[in-house]
Amino acid sequence: MNLLSQAKKLPLSSGVYLFLDKKGRILYVGRAISLRKRVMNYFRKDLDPRIKEMVSLATKIKCQKTETILEAIISEANLIKKYWPKYNVREKDNRSFIYLIIPKTDFPRPLIVRQRELQKFPSARAFIFGPYQSISLLKNALRIIRRIFPYGTCQPFSGKPCFNYQIGLCPGLCLGKITKKDYQKNIKNIILLLSDRKKRLFKKLKKENPEKARGLKHLQDVSLILKEEFSLISKINRIEGYDISHLTGKEPIGAMVVFINGQPDNSQYRLFKIKEAPKNDDLRALAEVIKRRFNHPEWPWPDLILIDGGRPQINYISKILKNRQLNIPLIGISKFKKDKLVFPPKTKKSLKELAQNIKPILLRVRNEAHRFCLKSSRHQRKIKK
Repeated sequence: MNLLSQAKKLPLSSGVYLFLDKKGRILYVGRAISLRKRVMNYFRKDLDPRIKEMVSLATKIKCQKTETILEAIISEANLIKKYWPKYNVREKDNRSFIYLIIPKTDFPRPLIVRQRELQKFPSARAFIFGPYQSISLLKNALRIIRRIFPYGTCQPFSGKPCFNYQIGLCPGLCLGKITKKDYQKNIKNIILLLSDRKKRLFKKLKKENPEKARGLKHLQDVSLILKEEFSLISKINRIEGYDISHLTGKEPIGAMVVFINGQPDNSQYRLFKIKEAPKNDDLRALAEVIKRRFNHPEWPWPDLILIDGGRPQINYISKILKNRQLNIPLIGISKFKKDKLVFPPKTKKSLKELAQNIKPILLRVRNEAHRFCLKSSRHQRKIKK
């Protein structure tokens, strides 16, 4: 099977991919929010000469699927460290590689350093992770990990609460509210995660702290999706999110928010005063908003519609779109089923996989629609008073 055929068979999930030559040597390791979409990008005609050379030497593509983008970032770093692929090393000056250091002290804090600084941290005195490709991604990854496994960057036992303690990212090291044993437990969990041993960590946490285990299972964040990666995942550039708000049936309004390439564009937000739907009937109010929205052909058409609702809402809105001959992907998020994604009948598997990959973005759209709708509704009531 040729290289392009192999690429077309890759899954749409997040993960890491490896290009190998005819001798089985790893030429390049990369990560992706969608493996197939990302790797297909290597077959464009306008490739960098270095990448074009790598693809010409490759005879095989391997991949490892991951549940989250964070796992893909960690796996990529560990594979580069293990194999030092020729074209990853050539991509950067060695000094520009990024590493994460965790000193072997009583109350360590993770440190981000360049390769030229590694000599200050011998392996006997520190845990070393990397190399990572992007300092901004590593910082975002640490921020997300810290939500589950807090650590201190403050002066231990200073007696003054630091800012991170007040927002839940420091376990109280500054105030002496955590013992060395418990602090080390958090650090060891971070080390397990960064060592790509999530299964072992998850098993351990299920016994020790089920709540943290649940958080770890769905460790995901939109900040780990680069703009260029978002543009690769599909032709879904414009997402419209809808929500309804009212005060016990009075003065209901509908809201439309717009995200372009994963980012909110509030210049395109719209509000709709509900005129026809019966009181307390959110379903028909939502239907009214959707109908009125598509009475505006001058507004750019969405690539995806997101609604806050489950099966009843999806089925109802799906019929409206079908009656208007609008072939636009529709997704619902059911808050009563732990934010489960809901699709119309006969939705393609590829769209379902894609939606799971960009679920952090979809949740952000849903939350923004709710925020905008609620804020506008409150503002409207204040004016009435």
